[in-house]
Amino acid sequence: MKIALFTYSTKRRGSVVHTLELAGALQALGNSVCVFGLDKDGRGFEGSLGCDVVLVPARAAAVDLDRLIGQRIQEFVDFEVSMEYDIYHAQDCISANALAILRQSRRIPHFVRTVHHLEDYPSPYLQQCQERSIRAADLCFCVSEVWQAALRSQYHLESPRVFNGVNLEQFSPDKTERDPDLQQRLHLSGSPLYLTVGGIEPRKNSIALLQAFAEVLQAFPNAQLVIAGGASIFDYQTYRAEFFAIANHLNISIGRSLLLPGVIAHEDLAALYRCADAFVFPSLKEGWGLVVLEAIASGLPVITSNQPPFTEFLNSHQAQLVDPLSVSAIAQAMKKVIDPPTAQSLIQASQEILPQYSWQASAQKHLLYYEKLIHDEMTK
Repeated sequence: MKIALFTYSTKRRGSVVHTLELAGALQALGNSVCVFGLDKDGRGFEGSLGCDVVLVPARAAAVDLDRLIGQRIQEFVDFEVSMEYDIYHAQDCISANALAILRQSRRIPHFVRTVHHLEDYPSPYLQQCQERSIRAADLCFCVSEVWQAALRSQYHLESPRVFNGVNLEQFSPDKTERDPDLQQRLHLSGSPLYLTVGGIEPRKNSIALLQAFAEVLQAFPNAQLVIAGGASIFDYQTYRAEFFAIANHLNISIGRSLLLPGVIAHEDLAALYRCADAFVFPSLKEGWGLVVLEAIASGLPVITSNQPPFTEFLNSHQAQLVDPLSVSAIAQAMKKVIDPPTAQSLIQASQEILPQYSWQASAQKHLLYYEKLIHDEMTK
């Protein structure tokens, strides 16, 4: 099968990682896969993907978010996408809108969309884009039960669930020579050292995590919190300004107690997990939480929110599940999780879930639905 996968960025965030890992797994199963990615800086994707790649040039972006999204959609539309593929699969709202336009003009026969999560956009234009990306798709996947239920409720749509996986060749507890080098470069000297991945933004609950960390510092003054990542199409400047104002008010030293290394290179990410003592992810909204699986595969005890989608694959023996709206609950979990017996118990129990989530199994499930879509089209 010839499969085209589309993603809005070449930077490795949730849905982009999903796209690349799925592409590699589909290719390994004997399919011919090509990833089309909007390339905003001319650098392409980090690392070898093991499949064909087409970089779609993206111009300097407009400041206004509506215009930015419209421009990104049009850049996909203007690109020469041929009709040589059996499947056209968008992993986000931007590429799905582009494929909807291409299908309407008969430049492609159909398209598939994966919904990782739904956004509450304040802009009517962005809400319309989200609506079209879902309603116009010939087949809509989702990655968790909570969003499957949301699509059923809000769109009256029965959406097959396809799960995420974790790359156990990349993420493991086994130390490498890269680990001490990364510790030195990023000044990772905290004891204990807490890690979260995803940057500073509202749905990551960054301010509550910061406030909880302030409580932890009272008990463990040498602790460090590392907030890695942050590449996003959205501007969270107001939220970030509040975050830094609170850090200043709480006397949390940035560069010493709080480390903000930004986007981590692909080859460094696994080492960063291994350098930490615990992974803290009290997120308010996620499609699935790939980084939680990566942390577990890296041998870390995990703290995360006691709500879906996390509770779909984790129980209280496998992670510290906390109320993400309670700063004190997050802080208490952060202090408790570094207790050696507690940490070891969580690590041991959470390892049991890893065999259930492989990209190969996810790819095989995708193929079943791809084949059904093609069959149904041929028999119309």
